[in-house]
Amino acid sequence: MSEEPETKELVFAPTKEYLRFGEFCDACRKYHYVGICHGVPGAGKTRSAQEYAKWDMLSPLFPEELFTLVGRRYLDDQFPHKPFSVPGSPAFTEVLSCRTVYYTAPVAATPSRIEREVMALSATLSYLVEAAEQASRGKDDFLLAYRLPKRAELVIVDEAQRLKMAGLEQLRDLYDRGNFGLVLMGQPGLEKSLARYPQLYSRVGFAHQFHVLSEEETRWLLEQRWSHLGMHIRVDDFTDQEALAAIVRITGGNFRVIHRLLMQIERILEINHLQAVTKEVVEKAREKLVLG
Repeated sequence: MSEEPETKELVFAPTKEYLRFGEFCDACRKYHYVGICHGVPGAGKTRSAQEYAKWDMLSPLFPEELFTLVGRRYLDDQFPHKPFSVPGSPAFTEVLSCRTVYYTAPVAATPSRIEREVMALSATLSYLVEAAEQASRGKDDFLLAYRLPKRAELVIVDEAQRLKMAGLEQLRDLYDRGNFGLVLMGQPGLEKSLARYPQLYSRVGFAHQFHVLSEEETRWLLEQRWSHLGMHIRVDDFTDQEALAAIVRITGGNFRVIHRLLMQIERILEINHLQAVTKEVVEKAREKLVLG
């Protein structure tokens, strides 16, 4: 995981923890189990889940209004949305393998809202996959006379610690009625709070703790980011290694803190017209941050 300087957005690169998370999601998807993923804030859970679902690629293809509960919205007996006709849209071949819905639990999560939004996202994903399959056959317009085929094989619910019993029961009902795996993702302690709901907890097949970056991965990430600043870390240079060690110590492998600290470092370099990242620059950037 690193950051693109032009847009200030995070650019994903797989880490060992992401690969372990992917294996966990694969198992939940394959065996249609309920899985629990928990980890400290800033460890990279959300970004990893979005990458696994290819959500950044899929989101721009969504219609302005998500489909209704059964996935239908007619216009002259056809679906009006043509996701691959917009210039710059991803190729249909990239969508063919997508089978995962990513959903963030809202703060005010009523059961009806959860059902409506999860079903709408599932219907939209199914429509996109169907459109991709039709495009692979050389078709642009197609008519679905009945309900959309169900293509969602896994639903990842982020911020699951926000959900009360009624919301969790709604997810359990969707899970029981559907034919998909379910991953509940949240902060440490999520697995203990879910244990109070035996009807849901008895369906849990896998649990995964999402760890922060190791020291080796943190150094690798920083080396990638250094090149984006127009510089390179020199292994035989004491100043570079001292600055690198300071960042590793301050961030503790927390991806969000790394990102914020690097932004402050870049800002200090620009304001002071500096060309090198030193320990003093890192400490100055640290003073500007509020770290929990």
